[in-house]
Amino acid sequence: MVLDNAPSWQAVLAEEFHKPYMQALKKFLRSEKDAQKIIYPHSSHWFHALETTPLDKVKVVILGQDPYHQAGQAHGLCFSVLPEVKPPPSLVNIYKELETDLHVQAVAHGYLESWAKQGVLLLNAVLTVEDSKPNAHQGKGWEQFTDKIIAIINKECEHVIFLLWGSYSQKKGAIIDNTRHLVLKAPHPSPLSAYRGFFGCRHFSQANKYLKSHNKEAIEWQLPLLE
Repeated sequence: MVLDNAPSWQAVLAEEFHKPYMQALKKFLRSEKDAQKIIYPHSSHWFHALETTPLDKVKVVILGQDPYHQAGQAHGLCFSVLPEVKPPPSLVNIYKELETDLHVQAVAHGYLESWAKQGVLLLNAVLTVEDSKPNAHQGKGWEQFTDKIIAIINKECEHVIFLLWGSYSQKKGAIIDNTRHLVLKAPHPSPLSAYRGFFGCRHFSQANKYLKSHNKEAIEWQLPLLE
């Protein structure tokens, strides 16, 4: 596990890889692979969120929980799926809120790479999962690693918007200094809870308004059509 393609993060996270919890996580993942278990996303995408959104470019953080656990979906960005995959239900609800909030048109794909490249860190709390077993890798060390990422952003960056959807991400984001950053909370966009307040939260327009107020370029939430 290395961050060769994420130098800005490597500079602040290098020590984490030598800590006992991370060594234990590496050992666990190696044993899972040795046992022929299928792990998502592919190891080349474990740190894709960090590779796509450098530390000094972070404007918005969206916290997810666990990667998608079916074949061909997860690629290291929370809520995002690979281009050929139908958008999952939670993402469909995100699109609905975007359309209500900013008149952004929903697209037929769920590939959120363009958001990440603009400074939206799409970070799951846990970066791997076993095939068809949601939450299988919880409590193995990833949470401590991603807590460190949040702590670094909280300390090193200014005027970042944290979108915390659901109780899990809200607990994880409890350390954020809301005098330096904008923390927006809502229920999770899943079909089970979106109608309890995710719909109508207007987080996307609030995020752009905050960015502009601090002389930062707004996020273009409209996703491009794919060929």
